[in-house]
Amino acid sequence: MKKVYGLIITLLISTSSFASPILNETAKQYVQLVLALGNHDAAYVDAYYGPEYLLKISKKNPMGLDKIIAVSKLLQEVLAREKSDDEMVGLRISYLKTQLNALTAKAQMLTGDSDFDFDQESKALYDTQAPKIELAEFEKTLTKLEKILPGDDALSERVEEFKSQFVIPQDKLKIVFDAAIKACRERTKPFVELLENENFTLEFVKDKPWSGYNWYKGKAFSLIQVNIELPIDISRAVDLGCHEGYPGHHTYNSLLESNLYIKRGWIEYSVYPLYSPQSLIAEGSANYGIEMAFPGNEKLEFEKKVLYPLAGLNPDSAAQYKQVTQMLSKLNYAGNEVARLYRNKKIDAEKAQKMLQKYALMSAKKAKQRVRFIDTYGAYVINYNWGKDMVKQWVEAGDDQSKKGRWKRFAKLLSTPRLPSTLN
Repeated sequence: MKKVYGLIITLLISTSSFASPILNETAKQYVQLVLALGNHDAAYVDAYYGPEYLLKISKKNPMGLDKIIAVSKLLQEVLAREKSDDEMVGLRISYLKTQLNALTAKAQMLTGDSDFDFDQESKALYDTQAPKIELAEFEKTLTKLEKILPGDDALSERVEEFKSQFVIPQDKLKIVFDAAIKACRERTKPFVELLENENFTLEFVKDKPWSGYNWYKGKAFSLIQVNIELPIDISRAVDLGCHEGYPGHHTYNSLLESNLYIKRGWIEYSVYPLYSPQSLIAEGSANYGIEMAFPGNEKLEFEKKVLYPLAGLNPDSAAQYKQVTQMLSKLNYAGNEVARLYRNKKIDAEKAQKMLQKYALMSAKKAKQRVRFIDTYGAYVINYNWGKDMVKQWVEAGDDQSKKGRWKRFAKLLSTPRLPSTLN
């Protein structure tokens, strides 16, 4: 530990105007801190594909939370002295500062000495706060759905019954998902330079708090898991194929690894801490990537032509199904509001489930799964909807809004060290 502090003190007193050695050493110590914090929270290190010796050091010489916090703050002092006229280096400095700030906050949360409410947690871990929306504002959408799906049962039950017509049979899941992911890749490849050796394995699993997950293994390879404990309706095949694969997590992670870790030698991109601002960009770009790959009515037409027949489903009601799913997407932020109330201990788990059924129109089982997700990941929920909106705003603020121009700006986001506070 004395050696670590010695290195930091050397960095603090350095007057060198050449930033790379200082940044490189700071980045290396950042990676060590991420791995050290991973010893305290098994979910914290989502992926690591850096030097094996650093991982061995973190296991052999574990660091306590107080020391992690102290070293992280010292590294932030080092970075406060660093400036660069080079855009990429400037973004790198901002990235390390922001990620270290989130790391410090996560370590403080794990000590149990610091109490963060939902918005404080959002800001500390994800570099932003989602807008607060009164639940009453979702009533207009609920009223419209009442008219589209009339009946005497609770609206959430009517929605569930309607969606049951579009559930992919379990024995058709693999063929449908294979076709969906293939299409996502084919629509991404003309605009994003995918690595020649990139690949993934697809698995179907159960008993998870999430619907899908990408476990990035490094060297452009991912394990993509889809949770099938709840019924999966037809729209989720493309959604998850894009989100977890192309141009989502698999693409994002492999591009960062190739362009920043391998080509530039920026070791901080050999590790991915889950509870960090990087996750907002990751989840936001993965969700916005669905629209990039299937703009306008293209998703519906692809599903009707390819996926419905593969799943053995009748496409006659596909247009109404799209209408309903689009309306449901307008209720996404209701989940944030319920999570905020629940995380702030204003409501209990049972009440949260009922509110998710009422305002987000989740089935009882889905609402239970979502509360389990909030229990596990907390304010992480903002990364999906607010993250998507932030990415969308950034991409669509570009001068060239042609299809090619939008893809170029989107690909730039996937290949550079941008975080929420640097989306300008």
